[in-house]
Amino acid sequence: MNKHLKILWCAVCLILVTATLSRASSPGQISGQPKKWHKVTLTFDGPRTSEKADPNPFLYYRLEVRFTHVKSGKSYLVPGYFAADGDAANTKANRGSKWRVHLAPDQTGVWKYSVSFRMGKNVAVNDNKAAGESAGFMDGQSGSFYIAPTDKRGRDFRRKGMLQYVGKHHLRFAETGEYFLKCGADAPENFLAYKDFDGDFKFDGHKDNFIKDWAPHIMDWKQGDPTWQDGKGKGIIGAVNYLASKGMNVFSFLTLNIGGDDQNVFPYITYDELLRMDVSRLDQWEIVFEHADKLGMYLHFKTMETENELLLDKGDLGTQRKLYYRELIARFSHHLALNWNLGEEINNATTAQKVAWANYLWTNDPYQHHIVIHNMNDPHYDLLGDASALTGFSLQTSKPDFSQVHSRTRNYIDRSVAAGKPWVVACDEPGDATHGLITDAEDPTRDNARKNALWGNIMAGGAGVEWYFGYKHPHSDLTCQDYRTREKVWNQCRYALEFFRKYKIPFWDMKCQDELTANTDDYVLCKPGRIYLVYLKHGGKLQLNAANGNFTYGWFNPRTGDGLNGLLNTGSVEVGQKVEVTAPDNNDWLLIIKGSGRLIF
Repeated sequence: MNKHLKILWCAVCLILVTATLSRASSPGQISGQPKKWHKVTLTFDGPRTSEKADPNPFLYYRLEVRFTHVKSGKSYLVPGYFAADGDAANTKANRGSKWRVHLAPDQTGVWKYSVSFRMGKNVAVNDNKAAGESAGFMDGQSGSFYIAPTDKRGRDFRRKGMLQYVGKHHLRFAETGEYFLKCGADAPENFLAYKDFDGDFKFDGHKDNFIKDWAPHIMDWKQGDPTWQDGKGKGIIGAVNYLASKGMNVFSFLTLNIGGDDQNVFPYITYDELLRMDVSRLDQWEIVFEHADKLGMYLHFKTMETENELLLDKGDLGTQRKLYYRELIARFSHHLALNWNLGEEINNATTAQKVAWANYLWTNDPYQHHIVIHNMNDPHYDLLGDASALTGFSLQTSKPDFSQVHSRTRNYIDRSVAAGKPWVVACDEPGDATHGLITDAEDPTRDNARKNALWGNIMAGGAGVEWYFGYKHPHSDLTCQDYRTREKVWNQCRYALEFFRKYKIPFWDMKCQDELTANTDDYVLCKPGRIYLVYLKHGGKLQLNAANGNFTYGWFNPRTGDGLNGLLNTGSVEVGQKVEVTAPDNNDWLLIIKGSGRLIF
């Protein structure tokens, strides 16, 4: 080989080596607390790009990590995402070389991981695992880490584990085996339309008057709570704190309301963009959601609303919709207690479209979280049983006195059982659109809300209630920034949740049997022969006949919580006895009867 050829060959080799090194990567950096049920994050050095780059990084690259527990062999395939500089929530970065994936490990011991990082046109939403070609960098990497037991206590979901659908009408925590009843806020739907989040949605001309500062709840922020960018976020963190302090355990929010009532909440860099994510804003959402986990607050993701249900791919499962779902899953599915709601008030999508949406979420969410749909005019009976991947229903009603809640909850529960797949049925918009849950100042007693909605759902075998705030009242579904406006309802919800917890009521094994009593206004939830709850809306009398066995009874006051530290006016019914019991007054009361045998009313 002559001198010139040698020089040329060396130059070619140098170029090849340089190119190889430029696409090489150090092993993934593990962060977070390596403990069971805690968020464990792997961050990789990948291609440097930006939110607006060509090719589009959200579509052109596909990061997936297979996590496998060494001893059991159980594994999760978890999608990853572009994370800009790795600290975008604080730096506002829209470019960088960090790529990230989260795991919620469900077992202690050694876990190993293997990385797939592919590139190609729209590879991110291609279901073919071999699509595209290797993108280099971390592709093919592997490693391992050790997971210790959790050290959390109290409400923290990391103590309880993943909340899962288990074929019953209530969800169950994987670690503790506890079943879940929820109470909390379904409003404001634009919870995330917050001024401290990054993005031009605050001044883009799309209903910017609805932007929130959550100022009334800044005082609820506590020292040590998270913020971003030198103190931003105190208002929205304080709002979550307040709900938790009142004993609530859920709040909901839209993640896409382009074209909807508010138009300020979406994951994209601009209002008119449907294929590029705002990395820093999504990281800031994550700060709020992670804080909620620690407080025991269930996350209700309302992924669409009726005005935009056909926005993405005209309702089909195409590039836009797949990317939207994939990004939600990649960034947020590690949270332990959540549901994916296919949409609020879905009216126009076809059965095939709804089935496709649910199936994509169920198939691509590594944890297979609870999936529901919310109704308006469409009952969605077409999705019952094996017809879809839905595991429950998000009920809406239309009567201002909440009188439909009990019967409609029971209707969906009974239909789902008949279809062979019990649904978890929550009432997430009791009342009507105009009024909903009005303020305490407008309704000091909360009688209808408590009797017909809260206890109406629970006593039908439902999973609980989230409260919608009517649009024609102060502190509405779009304008509310102060949850204290409904404090009396939060108190009465807390009494209900504390009652079931205090007395270890096995609501997950109980069935609505209102027909056991002669009074058509009574609610009855029971496990026959063992435990009966009888809710008397207007007090009154009830005769108990112990055909065999012995039973004890007592009263609980759902208005004040009296009876939590010991049931009121207790008594017993022995075999062969007939005892008439009378409520303490003419208000609503809950009668609790426990024992073993056969009881006749």
